[in-house]
Amino acid sequence: QVQLVESGGGLVQAGGSLRLSCAASGTIFSIHAMGWHRQAPGKQRELVAAITSGSSTNYADFVKGRFTISRDKNTVYLQMNSLKPEDTAVYYCAAGSSVSSRYRWGFWGQGTQVSVSS
Repeated sequence: QVQLVESGGGLVQAGGSLRLSCAASGTIFSIHAMGWHRQAPGKQRELVAAITSGSSTNYADFVKGRFTISRDKNTVYLQMNSLKPEDTAVYYCAAGSSVSSRYRWGFWGQGTQVSVSS
């Protein structure tokens, strides 16, 4: 059993920054990859960024150069810079495994709202 708790969401103006945090607890030895996903109203959930236990990272094209994913012990972060209104969504933390950037997410957090105003 793994529990993931997100924090750091909020309202920010376009061009601003936010840092999301995801704290993992429980049977964390089973976790080899963690990632951030987002889901905007009317859209499907999409992968934003992922990181493995070996610190290999993967980013969606629409956030490259703006977002950075990192890990510190049992916490994964998503530093979001140059935010755009299109980034508005509920952001979810996930944990699981990966093989050559093919991820299998077994655990999910409850999500944190990120709203970017024009």
